[in-house]
Amino acid sequence: MTTLGPAPAPELLDDAERMSRDELTDLQNRRLADTVARCYQNVPHYRKAMDAVGIAPGDVTGLDQLAALPFTGKAEMRQNYPFGMFAVPRTEVRRLHASSGTTGRPVIAGYTDADLDMWADLVARSLRAAGVRAGDLVHNAYGYGLFTGGLGLHDGAERLGCTVVPVSGGMTARQVQLINDLAPDVICSTPTYLLTVLDGFTDAGIDPRASSLHIAVLGAEPWTDAMRDDLEERAGLHAVNIYGLTEVIGPGVGCECVETKDGITIWEDHFYPEVIDPVTGVPLPDGELGELVFTSLTKQAMPVLRYRTRDLTRLLPGTARPMRRIERISGRTDDMLIIRGVNVFPTQIEELVVATPGLSPHFILELTRPARMDQLTIKVEASQGLSDRANRESVANRLVRQIKERIGVTATVLVVDPSTLERSAGKLRRVYDLRQ
Repeated sequence: MTTLGPAPAPELLDDAERMSRDELTDLQNRRLADTVARCYQNVPHYRKAMDAVGIAPGDVTGLDQLAALPFTGKAEMRQNYPFGMFAVPRTEVRRLHASSGTTGRPVIAGYTDADLDMWADLVARSLRAAGVRAGDLVHNAYGYGLFTGGLGLHDGAERLGCTVVPVSGGMTARQVQLINDLAPDVICSTPTYLLTVLDGFTDAGIDPRASSLHIAVLGAEPWTDAMRDDLEERAGLHAVNIYGLTEVIGPGVGCECVETKDGITIWEDHFYPEVIDPVTGVPLPDGELGELVFTSLTKQAMPVLRYRTRDLTRLLPGTARPMRRIERISGRTDDMLIIRGVNVFPTQIEELVVATPGLSPHFILELTRPARMDQLTIKVEASQGLSDRANRESVANRLVRQIKERIGVTATVLVVDPSTLERSAGKLRRVYDLRQ
């Protein structure tokens, strides 16, 4: 069962975290009107897109007119590669990051001095919401470089008043040694890489629950509540979900609050969220499942209007903060697998794998097309001690039945030896499409 952490003292919260909804809406209206005007004036793409639908900057005075604006996607950003989406001269940009896409041109993100300052503030806010406090020692295992995770978390942790160990990803044995030697309070990583680190503790003969870690700030890939329960049980810590994406700013668009662990609070004073029907593009009421869309309200270098994230979620009322929450990301529209007419998300498989005794959380999905029919094969590692072949077959058959009953697709399950599947040092690759 999920345990909750302590809420921050009220005096530690930012002013925006204590606003009423009316105050927040007024701020959003003013910031949206300013952002739209700057986009139209300074970004040729947005000027052309708004002209094409007959919208002038003065037509958008607040949130009520937002749905009239055109969407932005990765395609538009790649068409304007590298600097065409910037709203300031390149000489005013202090840092560049890039998305981690594997096909086509990357998406370049630029940051002014003001953007970097705001970003650090929001990551600090996120870490504080996750239970991190000034003076904590933070082991940062997110990748540094063009990926926004490493430097984004680093700057925010320093802004909060923490001591940061900039480990980055990989060299897991060294990570385990440093955690033992330096005794950090917090680890920041992807959830699957934390699994790898915990395996490293086990391989070294160390109980992960005996480590100094009491908070894990995890993001950059979808993960489930079942995965959270497994991580918290294995490591004896609070596992908290942070959210962001390069195209919007990076980590710090929102974060779970450790005192509720009931979804990610979106920092709505800087990023306005919508949920739309992914097919029609029509905005959906709060509470309905759809694709998450963001409009930035304060970004200077590269503001975005109605950016389609491809993430599937619901907008929910605020709890720990007045700002709205999003439900845990259930998948991505572009990660969805269609297996013989059945929609399948890797997170659905993860929930069933984690809940099956005898299996570890390490698995991959392979798609093949023998005899012109799509075939899904799940390779999943056995837990330590499940060595008997008959027992492995029994566990595999149980998972096959669960997948058929819960998801509606027939799959092949292969239970492999522990520590044989590729480990993640950053974002994990779950799906291998081998179809010809």
